[in-house]
Amino acid sequence: MPPRVIIMDYNPRGAKKTIAFVGKGLVFDSGGLNIKVAMMDEMKSDMCGAAAVLAAMHAIAKLRPTQRILGVIGTCENAISDEAFRPSDIYRAYNGKTVEIGNTDAEGRLVLADAMAYIVDKYKPNLLVDIATLTGAAKIALGNHADAVFANSDRVSQQVLAAAERAFERMWPMPMYEEYGEEMKSVVADLNNAAGDRWGGACRAAAFLKEFVGNTPWAHIDIAPTSFPAVPNSLNPRKTANGSATKTLIELAINP
Repeated sequence: MPPRVIIMDYNPRGAKKTIAFVGKGLVFDSGGLNIKVAMMDEMKSDMCGAAAVLAAMHAIAKLRPTQRILGVIGTCENAISDEAFRPSDIYRAYNGKTVEIGNTDAEGRLVLADAMAYIVDKYKPNLLVDIATLTGAAKIALGNHADAVFANSDRVSQQVLAAAERAFERMWPMPMYEEYGEEMKSVVADLNNAAGDRWGGACRAAAFLKEFVGNTPWAHIDIAPTSFPAVPNSLNPRKTANGSATKTLIELAINP
């Protein structure tokens, strides 16, 4: 399946602000050449971020908020082929930064990075929020009961958390220390997509994404903990996908 960037633009007359929602849309994630050794049967869930954006935009079209809302989906498949990225490959991202492939199973952040950099360049949003089933590390930190929120300012973090509280979705603020960004640097490129040890993986992934938004107010919501839960929980009594973060995005659109 060829990769695509899908842009949905709700642009009411007189809109003074633009909010961009960017969802990770990996329709299936085998891990690539660093093939997954567990949970591959659940990897149809790697498009839950894109599904949340699509669902939110469907509601936004009916609710008709006063600000411009961009719904952006980066969609592709992470598979093994003669064209697949290899560990140690280097590519140049949309914003010009070079990225060393440390692990082909850290593909979602590459998709998000280019999509976000493109939206920042072409649309200059007042707020950008990305949504992704990005890391197992977020689930290790929070279990199945809350999603992780990272942001490049306390104001944006509080804005997203307040929207989540109004939407009755559980989200928890996570740190964005500079050290996480330092750990994502490469010896042979600007960045490595999977640098560091196993500790703090969700924080390092967020630090990687931060490199592609410039000065744009930005939040990253890692919905790996709740989007496709391994066990039923109080917010999702069935073992199915539940639209994590959809209601929070809608709240941000109609009541920022």
